Amino acid sequence: MLPGFFDATFLAALATVIAAGLLRGFAGFGSGMMMAPIFVLLYGPVQTVAIVILLDIVVTAQLLPGVRRDVQWRFVLQMGFVAALFMPLGSRLLVTVDAAPMARAISLAVLAFVVILASGWRYPGERRKPVTGLVGAVSGTMMAATSLGMPPVMLYLLAGKESAAAARANVTGYFAITLAALIVVMVVSGLVSTDSLLTAATLLPAYMLAVWTGSRLFRASSEILYRRVALVCLFCAGIIGLIGG
Repeated sequence: MLPGFFDATFLAALATVIAAGLLRGFAGFGSGMMMAPIFVLLYGPVQTVAIVILLDIVVTAQLLPGVRRDVQWRFVLQMGFVAALFMPLGSRLLVTVDAAPMARAISLAVLAFVVILASGWRYPGERRKPVTGLVGAVSGTMMAATSLGMPPVMLYLLAGKESAAAARANVTGYFAITLAALIVVMVVSGLVSTDSLLTAATLLPAYMLAVWTGSRLFRASSEILYRRVALVCLFCAGIIGLIGG
């Protein structure tokens, strides 16, 4: 063991946040999918949710100024509002219920939609409010329960006609709304500990630098590359959910 914070656990967490930050900066999402399975082993489920949320709310503030003009705020606010309403349910599940069956069901649905989207299919119509609300409800519940609330949102966005830049902007705007709400829910519920704050603060500089680097890589990428990266991330999230569940 190395002295102080810089022991084997911290170094494993540091390597994880660097990889996750590159993905978050490029795709606009996916960091929680990468961090959560490893952090659960390092810190336990409750601290994992707190650490991931604390890290992501800071980098969301870092990314938002660059994409705010591309965000479809009416759509994002509607979905984010419903997600916030369902977060207390997710927080309750985090501390009281074995979420494995729910995680497996959602993972199977994610994998099915990844296959459909990989075929090139896109939904040509307008997004209906009931469906948008349902996506927000599932996302908000899963975000508070596991920190993995983005797969249903990204599948919903990728199924539409928007460009890669628009999808990335919308998910960043959605993050800004839902993470702010989730921090409040977790603090009120007593789920943010001093250890979580210290761990997040120590990992944050490396995470922010990795996110910045990923953002630069996105600017040099193409529409096809973005969709491929996003679908691979979602496929991995589905597999992780099945195995971890």
